Amino acid sequence: MFSSALRAARPCGRAAGLAQFRAAQRTSNAAVCQKRNLSIHEHLSMGLLNEYGVKVPKGAVATSPAEAEKIAKSLSSSDYVIKAQVLAGGRGKGHFDSGLKGGVRVVYSPTEVKMFAEKMLGHKLITKQTGAGGRPCNAVYVVERLYVRREYYFAIIQDRTTQGPVIVASSQGGMDIETVAAETPEALVTHSVDINVGLKREDAVNVAKKLGFTGKAQEEAADTFERLYKLFIEKDATMIEINPLAEVHQEGGESTVMCMDAKFGFDDNAEFRQEKIFQLRDKTQEDAREVAAAKWNLNYIGLDGSIGCLVNGAGLAMATMDIIKLHGGEPANFLDVGGGAKADQVTEAFKIISSDPRVSAILVNIFGGIMRCDIIAEGIISAVNQLGLNLPLIVRLQGTEVDAAKKLIKDSGLRMFSVDDLDVAASKAVQMSNIVGMARKAGVQVKFELPI
Repeated sequence: MFSSALRAARPCGRAAGLAQFRAAQRTSNAAVCQKRNLSIHEHLSMGLLNEYGVKVPKGAVATSPAEAEKIAKSLSSSDYVIKAQVLAGGRGKGHFDSGLKGGVRVVYSPTEVKMFAEKMLGHKLITKQTGAGGRPCNAVYVVERLYVRREYYFAIIQDRTTQGPVIVASSQGGMDIETVAAETPEALVTHSVDINVGLKREDAVNVAKKLGFTGKAQEEAADTFERLYKLFIEKDATMIEINPLAEVHQEGGESTVMCMDAKFGFDDNAEFRQEKIFQLRDKTQEDAREVAAAKWNLNYIGLDGSIGCLVNGAGLAMATMDIIKLHGGEPANFLDVGGGAKADQVTEAFKIISSDPRVSAILVNIFGGIMRCDIIAEGIISAVNQLGLNLPLIVRLQGTEVDAAKKLIKDSGLRMFSVDDLDVAASKAVQMSNIVGMARKAGVQVKFELPI
């Protein structure tokens, strides 16, 4: 693993946070807690770099093939790069549902730019990070093609070990940093920054020197690092990743340091003071269920299983998913309604869970501490009546106002499996999910007649 490789390269493990951050981006299955980072498109990241005086290739974003062609004609270049604006790594090795291979392509005329834009825009790009469903490409970024002499990797992340920012860099850019860490850990350069002091000039120069920059390029690189650190702090970033950071050949034989690609993450907790940044969020790149959940202050992450889970408390939610897996099932989601949820929030939670076509049973596991079980019961009743729910529903309620909750459910006339023991409830959920799953495969519609 990348984190292990980094620990081997630097025993204190100061850069392990980058592995954790990138792993969380690559798969929602790795996360069982609310997401705490905002990602923005490459062209928007490039705009931020421009604001901070960091050099980037000339280019612009297009939302139509004609606009992409027009941008190419306006650039003082004979070669171009067209990049699908999809929030996922591995774009270059991905493929579109249109049949086009590669979400990043080098092209040689404005006509070609238009042709590739037609095969990208309005189509879904599938990469190793998107899953089989892919993500929609609603814009393309058209930039001048530059001739790179050397490529580097540069990132700033928040490090839990030192409780502050850490620079992770390498002289081997343009490739996955995980690969570099695994195969040549000695190529990694790390530098922890005292957040109360900031990135000092001598430290920035020292990092540039370790990467192999010399002469004018060394000073340019150090200046770039300082600007990137300023952006990182002022915008409440959780990660700034430049890959590649490059020495670009210029006329006259000289070279300059430029950021060729950028990936930024921002702390959701800072939204109140970063309104302009959070206005850049592209919800079309996010799971629609997670977007809906956020509107109702529900902590939801979609997974790949078939058993929907509605639980209060992150720890109980994880325990519930574990016990489902122990009985041979797979959770379809992580959903924590929290300790202060109201009946309408519970109803919305059911709507979100049941909107997943893979869900074949729902397990409700509520321990009433701060949360009252009767509130959950009201939400269940409302959801079943509104949705005409035709799925096996297994409910386990314990704690505050549990007797009132059971009476509400009994008086409602709803047919469900009411179970007090969690182990039995999880086993029943897996059993019923398997029955529905087999029926679906056989093309048989199972009716559970909820309500009676």
